[in-house]
Amino acid sequence: MIRMGEAEEISSKQKQISVSEFFEKNKHFLGFDTLQRAVITAVKESVDNSLDACEEARILPDIRVELQRTKSDELQMTAQDNGPGIPRDAIENVFGKFLLGSRFHAIRQTRGQQGIGITGVVMYSQLTTGSKTRVVSKIKSDSSAVYVDLGIDTKKNKAIKSGEKRDVWVDDKTGEEVSHGLRIRTLMKAKYQRGKKSVYQYLRMTSIVNPHASITLVVRDKEGEIVEEGQWLRTTDKLPRVVEEIKPHPHGIHLGTLQRMMREAQDRRMTSFLNNNFSGVTRRAAKQILEVAEIEETRTPKRIKAEEAQAVVSAFQTVKLLKPPMDCLSPIEDLLIKKGLSKAIDSRFASTVTRSPSVSQGNPFQIEVGLVFGGDIAADGPIEILRFANRVPLMYQQGGCLLTKALESVDWKRYGLDQPGGTGIPKGPAAVLIHLASTNVQFTSEAKEAVSFDETVFDEIRKAMLEVGRGLKNHLKKSSQRKKAKEKFELVNIILPEISRKSSELLDREEPDLAPVITQIMNAVFLEEELSWNKEDKLSMCSITVHNYTARARAYTILAKWPEGPDTAMSHNPTGGRKETKGLWAWRLDTLDPGTSTVLEFGISGLSKGEWNETDIFFRGNGEIIGATKMDENLLEEQRKTEALEAAMEEVRKKENDAMIETLAIRAEQPPAPSDHVEQAEVLLEEAPPSTGEWRFGMEGDDQ
Repeated sequence: MIRMGEAEEISSKQKQISVSEFFEKNKHFLGFDTLQRAVITAVKESVDNSLDACEEARILPDIRVELQRTKSDELQMTAQDNGPGIPRDAIENVFGKFLLGSRFHAIRQTRGQQGIGITGVVMYSQLTTGSKTRVVSKIKSDSSAVYVDLGIDTKKNKAIKSGEKRDVWVDDKTGEEVSHGLRIRTLMKAKYQRGKKSVYQYLRMTSIVNPHASITLVVRDKEGEIVEEGQWLRTTDKLPRVVEEIKPHPHGIHLGTLQRMMREAQDRRMTSFLNNNFSGVTRRAAKQILEVAEIEETRTPKRIKAEEAQAVVSAFQTVKLLKPPMDCLSPIEDLLIKKGLSKAIDSRFASTVTRSPSVSQGNPFQIEVGLVFGGDIAADGPIEILRFANRVPLMYQQGGCLLTKALESVDWKRYGLDQPGGTGIPKGPAAVLIHLASTNVQFTSEAKEAVSFDETVFDEIRKAMLEVGRGLKNHLKKSSQRKKAKEKFELVNIILPEISRKSSELLDREEPDLAPVITQIMNAVFLEEELSWNKEDKLSMCSITVHNYTARARAYTILAKWPEGPDTAMSHNPTGGRKETKGLWAWRLDTLDPGTSTVLEFGISGLSKGEWNETDIFFRGNGEIIGATKMDENLLEEQRKTEALEAAMEEVRKKENDAMIETLAIRAEQPPAPSDHVEQAEVLLEEAPPSTGEWRFGMEGDDQ
């Protein structure tokens, strides 16, 4: 039986803790659960921030990381970049306050969005060694750099500053004055380890998906001697494309979120609210949603009841809506994946695929997969899996990650890799890169080490895996065919001429023409492609030679993949042909006589030397061509439909934007509506053509 006053006593013990205190007592949530992982987490947060800052400022990143052991279980980390720096007044908030960030409410692809990472490093340093973190920041407009020591008041979730000063910042390595950048130096309980789960591996993986960055690592012992180092220079000067912030999509909205949005809305009509605050909702769609939900268009969002809001959420799922804009994503793209892989992994073959953007629960996402095979990759163990989310390596919890599960779901035996038992991670001299680019990556924990299950994302990864698997299968088949054909061809071309010469000498006769005989023995069509660099014209050249070693004339269509994009063009193509689909060019060979060969040649502008070093060749026609792959017409048709759909949606957006510009131009010529006719003006705007582009219209308040 509860005594009188006992409930009050229990209640009085309830105390609210700050966010900082929570993470202080639960540092494992942030990835600081072991001494080995602590240093990786600290480097990860520093490097991610540097890459984000450099990319937003459109600066090619130069990042240096130095680790020095001070005690058996203590390390000093120094991380420096050439980014824009942080203004003096913002330093304490950036490094000393949890859940403060510029990206949490922004719907676009970013490395970090929770406002936890770098503050967690400062907190962990303070918690384990009692040390403050030294920050040096220089912005271009200031004549000197800011030096400040930072700690955290966990009770108030606030930074503690000390030792602040201004001085000229001279780089320790170059001896030159730094014009802009950031450096942090912190002491923490941590242990450096080598191997697959190390800082070295993390930076190696980071360099693969960020080929525009130069990254350097130096690890020293207590005496200052270098015990490990690594350097990954940039392989491209092309920065990732700028991502645009988009509005939320109705398919990802929950009831509580919708109610909050309606409470905060300044729109006076529900149609304006739906059109102005969501992507994919045209004026026409907004009216259909309200019609299904049985809500009048003139209703004010703030006065919508809970049951009516639920009806709107249900209507979101039944009315056909446009997909959200995809310019909020920044994929790595095929060529740069190959370049990134080539600088970290020596291999003989690379197959990459960047899937078209898709949507899951209203969140845009895009899948990219790269597979490399051969070279110096070990052949006697499981393949290497390189997992990434928004260009950030995922190094832990591999088995529980969606990306791994999608890879394991593929029957890799069909594509040339060993897979004992038919399931699980395959074995062989290969490495697979999986990149998920998304506006909202659903991780399994705050430490962001593995991606949770999502059926739509799983299916997209699996499709990408099947595509690179087919590329590997074709490569292995082509290599085997070419090897056998080459051995046969060399044998025939060495032995037959020698027999012919000896026989002619013995019989004292003229040597016969061996071409028909060689053709009859070979009895195959053989294709060879060669990629080269034209230094004078700065063109990436591709030469395709088709030999007909059969007894009858042949007719084929030859198709070649090329890196088509906004910055590339087919500038040299003397043999003509036609565009089959994006990145695929076709030539028709009507007659290829027995014993003859023909050459197809083309050149691509807009690439640098070494950016294009492998292509896929396909064919249409009867029989087989050694060195080429039979065209899969079903896949080609699927690609055509996807491109047609994307083009149609782009045309719709363009027309709606043009209509909006015209409408606004007409309205601009008319005198402004008096304040007592605001509602009438809003009704007129409601009747304007629908827009799915960046143009926003509708009344935001009476002052308009």
